[in-house]
Amino acid sequence: MKKSERTRQMIIEQAADIFNEKGVAGTSIDEVLQAAKVAKGCLYGHFESKDELACASAEYLLDKVTHRRNNLLQQHKTAVDKLIAYAEMNPNPLDDTFIHGGCPILNFGVDTDDTNPAIRQKVQGVIKTATRHLALIIKEGVTAGELSPDIHPEEFAIKLFATMEGAFMMSRVMGSPIPMKTAMKAMRKEIINYSLI
Repeated sequence: MKKSERTRQMIIEQAADIFNEKGVAGTSIDEVLQAAKVAKGCLYGHFESKDELACASAEYLLDKVTHRRNNLLQQHKTAVDKLIAYAEMNPNPLDDTFIHGGCPILNFGVDTDDTNPAIRQKVQGVIKTATRHLALIIKEGVTAGELSPDIHPEEFAIKLFATMEGAFMMSRVMGSPIPMKTAMKAMRKEIINYSLI
């Protein structure tokens, strides 16, 4: 990676946490400059506008979440174990050690649903990919005799995704991991009810 590419990436990484926590409208360029320790000319040498930087930051965080999910699911062999691992991926939404400010799917999705079509499209892509991936895991599980054919892959994938995102949001807003723990317990029970292994 060339020095200019490293600088650009560093600016994205420093800006990403701020955008994720404060939103695009709530983040000032001065805050990004201070966090990245670069001059305004340097920043605008890499990005034409704050919106372009916000879009690159959203993409960086969404990719980070996607890679984490994929790596986690690859560690499990059966569809049942993969679905449970997905449901239990974020046991404490108040823990900011992986990404500061909470789930970027939720944050950028809500923050930009009507104001930034480019970021909205990226979030949509992540949601569609995640639910397709979960539906495929379920279909493979049914074919392998691990899951009951009574399960509806697409519907259950959406339910699982929506339940975990909703629980994440509730835990963040309420300042308590209890909504997430409750959702994890409920989804684990439902997954096991469909299990044939």
